[in-house]
Amino acid sequence: MELQTLTIVDARKMLDTGEVTAVELAEEYVAAAREMNTQLNAYLEIFEDVHEQAQKADEMIAAGNIFPMTGIPIAIKDNILIKGRVSSGASKILENYVATYDAYVIEKLKAEGAVFLGRTNMDEFAMGGSTENSAFGPTKNPHDIARIPGGSSGGSAAVVAAHMALASLGTDTGGSIRQPAALCGVVGFKPTYGAVSRFGTMAMGSSLDQIGPITKTVTDAELLFGTIRGHDSRDATSRPDAYFSESQQGKRIGVPRHFLKEGTDEDVLEAFNESLKKLEAHGYEIVDIELPNIQYALATYYIIMPAEVSTNLARYDGIRYGVHHDGETLLGDYMQTRGKGFGAEARRRILLGTFVLSSGYVDAYYRKATAVRNQLKKEFEKVFAGVDFIVTPTSPTPAFKIGEKVNDPVAMYAADIFTVPVNMTGVPALSVPMGTVVRDGSTLPIGIQFIAKHGADTALFAIGKDFEKMK
Repeated sequence: MELQTLTIVDARKMLDTGEVTAVELAEEYVAAAREMNTQLNAYLEIFEDVHEQAQKADEMIAAGNIFPMTGIPIAIKDNILIKGRVSSGASKILENYVATYDAYVIEKLKAEGAVFLGRTNMDEFAMGGSTENSAFGPTKNPHDIARIPGGSSGGSAAVVAAHMALASLGTDTGGSIRQPAALCGVVGFKPTYGAVSRFGTMAMGSSLDQIGPITKTVTDAELLFGTIRGHDSRDATSRPDAYFSESQQGKRIGVPRHFLKEGTDEDVLEAFNESLKKLEAHGYEIVDIELPNIQYALATYYIIMPAEVSTNLARYDGIRYGVHHDGETLLGDYMQTRGKGFGAEARRRILLGTFVLSSGYVDAYYRKATAVRNQLKKEFEKVFAGVDFIVTPTSPTPAFKIGEKVNDPVAMYAADIFTVPVNMTGVPALSVPMGTVVRDGSTLPIGIQFIAKHGADTALFAIGKDFEKMK
């Protein structure tokens, strides 16, 4: 099997015709993962029971009980719970925590007979854009191991790009699926907020988090999304299926040119403009749009997100579950546990979030940020009344070197400038490879981001497939 070119569509045909068994397919990926993971550190754990999982998938296929994901080898981000397996969120505070139930998306994949290869590395509790904040060491970009793969789903993107998994699941709070997908040269999809249940996923920013697929092609992303989507009564933010539009894809694209010069590398912008010309040549209409408050999205995000982090991570106190460190008093227990259990970036965001929610500052920061967020949602709604898509680069730069921005968190946060507005407004977005640029002799992938209105997830797959075909 040529893992470099194999897709879910290809694997599905091979499995269904008997050209290959699920066991053979899984063993190919396990062998590749074991060979390359020592170099990339993309997997935190490769599961020991992959063979047994694949055997069950083969039994389903033999019985004619076949679904899109039956026998498909998938990697899972380490903040998505799989019953009976360690789920650490790449944090020392949950290093030995064993999940007691399955996340909603895992239930759906298990029902279809998917094969779970292992759990992937990530920024601790999904806090970061480089996968350098993992308690278990950084993941490296398969295109240049001196560089970051993006984050926080860097491990999930790297395993697909390095052909160590056929597909993977990540989570996206401010771009954490799309940005690493772009920097690793694969496809990443962030669904409409509420399209995929967050039940059984470690909460970071509850009003921002969303689970989505990372794959080699847009069609594969659509197939995986089709399996994991759906209403779930256990998630209060889960939307009913009727909310999502199956209407025909439009051809009118809006480009916020006033926003694109914010720190975007010249060659990335040049590749983006060339991509717009290709879209125009294939019948798409390109128009300029204005989003006056989008310039405040990043600053607003870094108020709202830490506030939610501070609240969500309060549960990790060393008392209920996870790591415990003794102090001289109960308060000492908390301080020792959280001080030693959380990494530097997690502590930074907890402190920032606690500050913006504190008495005397909640009005000055948090409530103003919420007001800006609401205004941004209205601006997106207004723009989508006149266009079918908004298009930007996924990231303003290609992958930077490991350690390059560790001591400059503001520069690190700025890498999310094009992805954050999507999470702030809850709309869906798709990142598709749009070419490469060269840095220090390394050829590095970059991505283009397609954004649609709430519920128009299927329209993104249509334009994404069109773009893949353009030469």
